[in-house]
Amino acid sequence: MNLLMTGLILIIILGLLGIGYIILYNQMQYLKTKIEQAEGLIDDTLRERYDYLVRANDIVKSTLVSNKDYFKDYIALKDKKITNFEMDRKLKEAFNLLNKLKNDYEELDNNKDLKEIMKDIKSSNEKITAGCNFYNHNTTDLNTLIRKFPSNIIAKLHGFKISPFFDGKDMTDEIYNDFKL
Repeated sequence: MNLLMTGLILIIILGLLGIGYIILYNQMQYLKTKIEQAEGLIDDTLRERYDYLVRANDIVKSTLVSNKDYFKDYIALKDKKITNFEMDRKLKEAFNLLNKLKNDYEELDNNKDLKEIMKDIKSSNEKITAGCNFYNHNTTDLNTLIRKFPSNIIAKLHGFKISPFFDGKDMTDEIYNDFKL
């Protein structure tokens, strides 16, 4: 009877450990999937924003007689290997330049197509901000699980690694001055 009771307790303990293992593993997989969804949203939004820039560039070129190519460097971004964060930052610079041009030239300010693009840019700013917040939130949760016991054992077994935040900051390195504007 004592052996049967010990065996039953051992089975219950192993069953609870197995259930805990499955729950933690599934939670990490869920967060990884959410991070990938956020990356997809950010990628799509950055592509849209780039397209808005190309369309705005065409309008600026056709409206202004100066023949100056204001956005040449920004249009060339698609051929460079840069991170999404760097692309977002460069596109923000380009849109700031577009705003300045719009404010400086009345014919741009009155252009109906450019007004529509500016409205689309504002909407995409909201989307990219939401996507980045979603990405960083889920990255924080996943990184927390990867660092905590006992989920850190499961993370090591399945090759989960600490993920950087959208802005590329590595909170585990020795660089304290990685906040840049």
